[in-house]
Amino acid sequence: MEDTLHHSLMDYLLCLFGLLMSLVDIGLDCWTVVSFYQNGAYVYMAVLIFLLLGSSLLVQVFSWIWYSEAPDNIQTHVEKFVNKHHLLKAFHFMQLAVYLRYAGLVEISTRRFLRTDPLQEDVSLNLNHDLFMLRLIEAFAENAPQLTLMMSIIATMGQERTLLTALKIFGSAFALTLSVVTYHRIMRKFLPEKQKLKWSSSVVYFLWNLLLIFTRITTLALFASVFPCYIIAHFLSVWMVLVLVVWGQKTNFMDSLCGEWLYRATVGLIWYFSWFNVGSGSTKLKSIVYYAVMGSDTMALLGFWCWKMEYACTFPFRPYIMIIILASLYVLGILLKILYYKKFHPNCDEKKIELLEDKPAMRAVAFNECIETDSAKSSDFTGAQKRMRIMASNFYS
Repeated sequence: MEDTLHHSLMDYLLCLFGLLMSLVDIGLDCWTVVSFYQNGAYVYMAVLIFLLLGSSLLVQVFSWIWYSEAPDNIQTHVEKFVNKHHLLKAFHFMQLAVYLRYAGLVEISTRRFLRTDPLQEDVSLNLNHDLFMLRLIEAFAENAPQLTLMMSIIATMGQERTLLTALKIFGSAFALTLSVVTYHRIMRKFLPEKQKLKWSSSVVYFLWNLLLIFTRITTLALFASVFPCYIIAHFLSVWMVLVLVVWGQKTNFMDSLCGEWLYRATVGLIWYFSWFNVGSGSTKLKSIVYYAVMGSDTMALLGFWCWKMEYACTFPFRPYIMIIILASLYVLGILLKILYYKKFHPNCDEKKIELLEDKPAMRAVAFNECIETDSAKSSDFTGAQKRMRIMASNFYS
């Protein structure tokens, strides 16, 4: 009972903390836009507004599709009230879908904290899953491009806007890494108690993701600082190839064909910055190919940047030193990832994932019933249960 109360309290505090960080991020976004306007940096302001609106629209579309595909998942009093008064469309139109889901999660977390109820735990799991997915999408659609933009500004303008850029970089990096680590932590829900991942595994998981994502974003920022137009062409060309690769994985994450293509396009965006497993089977070969290709791409971008900076006098030290630093961080990140998968990551097999008889929502994603991801068996599940099942299968493969 004490352990259940402890986990309920932790879930409640993490929910409130996530909501607080989301509000802080909005405040920093507004501050950045106003600052760009006051300093006459209209191009940067336009790019930032485009990123903010584009990422928010993408999140609202996913949220609306999930509500529409599975209206039975509207189970909290907050969501029922909004749906009863036909305000669901209005909330999404006003870009408030994430906060509606946060309100539902705060409600259910409060009820769980005050009174333990297995049904509330199942509802909480569904809410956590969809909210986490939306935050992960937002992180790579908004925070990662923003971080690239802010670092590019620093590389281009030196010490200008030091306080603003430092705060925004910290906020974006924290939100980005927090979303990635939350993905790692939420997957613990699909393991039996004796196989729960410890916090040490999350630390290693955080470090290798931080190093690899930071290296990628820094490289993109440096390239964009000297070739601001070519970075757009680079993104579009690489992104289209990545979307085709996702299509080749035969993903079945959404319940509709249009929704599935939107998901594939979003995964292509995530892959532009970081690895995200979306297919069944062993990920070892796919991961090796991904990091080999993206590593080569990263080094090519650094090479172009170094070639350009050889004729400029704006960089504080020789460009090849930066290449050595970033290459070392990339290799260190790969080594930490290997360490994580060797020592901490549980594989998807019956010895490590067992059926949780007393938790219906988790039983829908447990190994003995539905951990395989072939499309034939996927058709037996829809909505949040299908998405949770696929996520667990991909994560532990």
